[in-house]
Amino acid sequence: MSADDDLETADGGAPGHGHIRSYVLRQGRVSDAQRRFHEQGMPRWGIPYQAAPLDLDAVFGRRAHRILEIGCGMGETTATIAELHPSNDYLGIEVHTPGVGSLLKEISTRGITNLRVVQHDAVEVVRDMIAPGALSGIHVFFPDPWPKKRQQKRRLIQPAFVALLAERLAPSGYLHCATDWEDYAHQMLDVLAAEPRLQNMANGFTPRPPYRPQTKFESRGLKLGHGVWDLVFRRSSMR
Repeated sequence: MSADDDLETADGGAPGHGHIRSYVLRQGRVSDAQRRFHEQGMPRWGIPYQAAPLDLDAVFGRRAHRILEIGCGMGETTATIAELHPSNDYLGIEVHTPGVGSLLKEISTRGITNLRVVQHDAVEVVRDMIAPGALSGIHVFFPDPWPKKRQQKRRLIQPAFVALLAERLAPSGYLHCATDWEDYAHQMLDVLAAEPRLQNMANGFTPRPPYRPQTKFESRGLKLGHGVWDLVFRRSSMR
């Protein structure tokens, strides 16, 4: 059974509905600016969900290393990474409209040309739109920790999804996760270490790589003594 099959049947559902959502779409306030940039930016930089692999060369108009970011939040980190690494192409996934609007504002105001956005469920995007071996890297920065015991089945980093991510990485491609919840950090470490196609690039956790900017929220937490845990695993050449 492939990782795709595991994901489609993990929650007893049909394709497109066979996994537990790692998010809840809340009716949060969308500012006028976010709404404007969303309306104007999605036709230009947004990619609609489709149940077929993307031609990333056509999407970006060139061949380059492709990095997927799952959960862009308000977009500042995603935009900064893309801006500082113009030789790479970046595909961001975010479900919340305020965050997508903010990310599109960053793309527009900074003149970023190597970043596109999909507003859809990440599991479905990775499963249906990303071809095996298409990615040089994957970022999963500060996903919802779902801290209560009964909620933890909603956590994004689960064995079936990690197996799918490993399939989408090219040999030597990397998966970089970060969290500020220690319990989730250790679960991530266990799940990633159990995936046979991934190899830990450190002895456990790793210092923050320089390409991941430190957010304002993270800086405040560190000053208060809160921890942040980064993990970087690479895809081996085994199938």
